[in-house]
Amino acid sequence: MSASRIDETREFIPVRIAVLTVSDTRKLDEDKSGDVLAQRIEAAGHTLTDRRIIRDERVEISALLREWIARDDVDVVISTGGTGLTGRDVSVEAHFDVYEKEVEGFAALFHMISFAKIGTSTMQSRACAGVAGGTYLFALPGSPGACKDGWDDILRLQLDYRHRPCNLVEIMPRLEEHKRRK
Repeated sequence: MSASRIDETREFIPVRIAVLTVSDTRKLDEDKSGDVLAQRIEAAGHTLTDRRIIRDERVEISALLREWIARDDVDVVISTGGTGLTGRDVSVEAHFDVYEKEVEGFAALFHMISFAKIGTSTMQSRACAGVAGGTYLFALPGSPGACKDGWDDILRLQLDYRHRPCNLVEIMPRLEEHKRRK
């Protein structure tokens, strides 16, 4: 049994989240993966601060990530799409262009959860996470199922301040403490 739990004695703290869908073909009205994330973010009590679709272009993706990192109203960016193995899948490279630190445990945990559902096919995903400018960045595969798994089984819990024994929200104020060092 997992020691992971929600501590109802703690107050919920909403997080401000931007959602990015990476696709050469999708439009907002047919973005099922982005819809899954947006609906779950709002249902959990968080704030969806921005949502966009952008082409599978590394420079454009990293530029938008940097734009969101610079904004005061974005604490977390979740992208969906472009994490596969084909030539046009460049989300991971764009994420790594901006990361200050990688959160390796996210990919490991995502693959454990995914393996239970799709078996060895999980190896075709390069889901990843990192931190830059005090902002968390998560790259999920482009399928609605992968977005559900990433949100329901990882992000929903780690972005909830009430989650014990620890969560990503409680360390947000310390993400940029290196800038205060003398």
